[in-house]
Amino acid sequence: MKSHRILVVDDDPAIRETLTTLLTMKNYSVTTVADGPSAIEEVKKDKYHMVITDLMLPRMNGIEIVKTLKEIDRDLQCIIITGYATVTTAVEAMKAGAFDYLMKPFNSTEVLILIQRALEFQTLQAENQQLRKNLEGRYRFDNLIGESEGLKKVCSLIERVAESDSTILILGESGTGKELVARTIHYNSLRRNKPLIPINCGAIPETLLESELFGHEKGAFTGASSTRIGRFELADGGTVFLDEIGEMSPTLQVKLLRILQQREFERVGGTKTIKVDVRIIAATNIDLEKAIQVGKFREDLYYRLNVIPIEIPPLRERTEDIPVLMEYFLNHFNRSKKKGIQGFSPEAMNLLLSYRWPGNIRELENLVERLVILRGEGVITPEDLPDKFMVSRGGEGLRYYALPESGINLRDAVEEFENNLIVQALQKAQGVKNRAAQLLSLNRTTLVEKLKKKKLDYHINA
Repeated sequence: MKSHRILVVDDDPAIRETLTTLLTMKNYSVTTVADGPSAIEEVKKDKYHMVITDLMLPRMNGIEIVKTLKEIDRDLQCIIITGYATVTTAVEAMKAGAFDYLMKPFNSTEVLILIQRALEFQTLQAENQQLRKNLEGRYRFDNLIGESEGLKKVCSLIERVAESDSTILILGESGTGKELVARTIHYNSLRRNKPLIPINCGAIPETLLESELFGHEKGAFTGASSTRIGRFELADGGTVFLDEIGEMSPTLQVKLLRILQQREFERVGGTKTIKVDVRIIAATNIDLEKAIQVGKFREDLYYRLNVIPIEIPPLRERTEDIPVLMEYFLNHFNRSKKKGIQGFSPEAMNLLLSYRWPGNIRELENLVERLVILRGEGVITPEDLPDKFMVSRGGEGLRYYALPESGINLRDAVEEFENNLIVQALQKAQGVKNRAAQLLSLNRTTLVEKLKKKKLDYHINA
């Protein structure tokens, strides 16, 4: 491991010699100069991890040196040595970009501890920068995986709205990737260097959600032993992602409406108005317009949230994405689980393409992980798939039905198969019963009777 390079700037030869001896003993690589201009030339010429400079120097003082050096290399850690420390001096040093300052006379322990702290902070900064780059890379547009027209439309819309500050409402079934879309929007926005704070409105009890969102003052309620900062304050300058917004109580909906309108709120139990600069992205898997009709969601809040709606189609409506997603997750789990699955047989893929995927991408990901672990190597065949995949939506899938060792309930399997075909026909016919009956080679009255008998939950037209 290479030693850290430290530049010492001091016009006193005794100080330069003392620091050189001390730091060299600790395996630091040390260079010394007597003034600011020489220090600037050194930093321009070579890479240094740290500069230790005296405050009172001829031609340039320590604060001027730090300012100039930080413009050359913003990652450079700087410590100012001074015999005249005051509050004003400390503030000026910090504003100039110094990590800290050291009072004269100093001892070797103080110097070494301060240097170690500064270098640890430098390492942490570098790691954070790399993590942020990795995070931003993870949420590039090309990480929204698929080739369907539906997904292409979503990506195109995200690209157009990401840099705006408009409120966005993401619509889609559970497991379609609403949070991934929200994160992609944030990390491609002008707020990318500020926090993205997610909160699941459906996972936190109503009594706690208000405090989570807005914070509370000490003593606001039993157990509030100290003041707590809420998610909106934490996200100041960044983005708040409100998942399952349809589960929010009417009382909190009113407070959220105020934030959308005025960007201000009070903590629970507080009287001070707090202003925040946040972008709000909300998501839901329920029909908010229907929720408005039954009085569960405020109409004015809906229109405030629904400035730019982004609707993510379910996986069953973009079957061309299934092979792409399968390959992606297969490669991912092969690497992470150290397995060697080579792919899916045509028969297995046909069954996967025929399945309705009620859990969408989340269900697909979980299935691939399971198959990789259980199979381990070779090619996935129909026999590796769970029983529910054997009764597919289309008649072709029945060719590949593999009877499990434990057997099946034939009546239930046939019932599920028939129900799937009826629902698929109604979808293709856009709910028109006459057309759906034609697709199934049934009389309209027969289809109607089946619908009544089965009590299928599907909105249909005449």
